[in-house]
Amino acid sequence: MRVAGCVIAVVLAGCVSDGSLKSGSWRIDQRPDLITGAPVAGAITLTNRASNSTDPLLASLATLQLTCFEKKPIVKVNFGFKIGSDRNTSLGYRFDDKPGRDAVESRVLLGHQVIVIEEPAALQQFITDLRESSQLVVRIRSLNAGTSTALFKVDGSEPAIEAAYRDCPLSPAQEPRRTT
Repeated sequence: MRVAGCVIAVVLAGCVSDGSLKSGSWRIDQRPDLITGAPVAGAITLTNRASNSTDPLLASLATLQLTCFEKKPIVKVNFGFKIGSDRNTSLGYRFDDKPGRDAVESRVLLGHQVIVIEEPAALQQFITDLRESSQLVVRIRSLNAGTSTALFKVDGSEPAIEAAYRDCPLSPAQEPRRTT
């Protein structure tokens, strides 16, 4: 019994000392940046099962991260295998029973395992859909890597959104100009 108490204490101490907070399925990073000393802005959640690909040999955990990069908000989905290239990859997603979004404005990063949403209107739509949702399905189609999917639990997202974008606030999507 004493050993179990020590193990629980060590686990809880690790949760406190790593500089992160929990909100539902999200881990909110509060550690200071080693260069600036400012808190690192970001929130991350993992798939609870392996993400998969049309290649049956490819399966691994995936991460969904809300963060700022160069003072701009982004959404980043990271797979443990190649998902395609920027020229031939399409992102789709669906939260709970909300309408799905297909052909979302995004780009695949070098290394071909990460896709980001950074275009303001697409990012704003993603965050709007994320609010008050509990589950997210991400589907990526690619000519050279097939189809990859990941299922994320995203409950408790409001504190994650606030913390992640504190230093690079989300701007409302600009409406297109009307010409007369």
